Amino acid sequence: MPPTSSPTLRQRRLGAELRKLRERAGLTATAAAELLGVNQARISMIETGRTPISAERVRAMASAYDCSDHRLIEALAAMTGRRTRGWWETYRDHVPAALVDLAELEHHALALRAALIIHVPALLQTTDHARALFRAVVPPMHQYEIEHRLTHRMKRQGILHREDPPQYVATIHEAALRMGFGGAVVVRGQLKHLLDMGELPHVTLRVIPFGTAHFPTTGQSVDYIQGPVQQLDTVQLDSHHGACQFLDAEAQLSKYRAVLDSMESCALTPADSRDFIHRLLQDT
Repeated sequence: MPPTSSPTLRQRRLGAELRKLRERAGLTATAAAELLGVNQARISMIETGRTPISAERVRAMASAYDCSDHRLIEALAAMTGRRTRGWWETYRDHVPAALVDLAELEHHALALRAALIIHVPALLQTTDHARALFRAVVPPMHQYEIEHRLTHRMKRQGILHREDPPQYVATIHEAALRMGFGGAVVVRGQLKHLLDMGELPHVTLRVIPFGTAHFPTTGQSVDYIQGPVQQLDTVQLDSHHGACQFLDAEAQLSKYRAVLDSMESCALTPADSRDFIHRLLQDT
């Protein structure tokens, strides 16, 4: 398969995980190439995600690297092949590449967790709320940019309405619920939408009210995207206006799992959170 000059995040992640396996085996790229019967440049292309490889090649590399984690091997094998031509690819020339990668990550996720302080989660925003957010961006966006971002965000939400939706847990601070983006009518519509989404069996909403004594946060929005095995999880920070940062180092994943666990433990129960949002709706 021909190489690509612009691998997706998913392709780069596959290459990075294969590099980790090689390094854990104590092999240089040259030594690995000799074991596999290819040249060193081929190993480099694979590990940077610039050349697609087959599932059989992944299994051969894992065997050469003495990896015995069969669940990880099969998860990596499932990531092989050419770029998935999902709906997000049509946006590659219209929104930042990181947002395209985020949509692909969410599409393949088994579960999603989010924690936000001043924003409603993107996957739970109404069209009017999202449009109000994009209109408030500094420097201002052109109208066509707003519409591209808006339709992209709404299509991302499709994963929560498909036949096999991922489990989704969102922890939202009261501050985000009280923001007045778009005015009272938009705010009411957004709160009502949260209540409706919370009725879905795979969606769990939890609210952290003002006055909570302590919860760990850096002020950033955190999205935790669960892969088929824990090693392939991803943390994504600050996605609201396209400034995505993706983290996948073991220490980073462990840190943000602990942050989310602690924030969820500080939040109201789902039932109490629903009552809380309902009261806000009545007062708006």
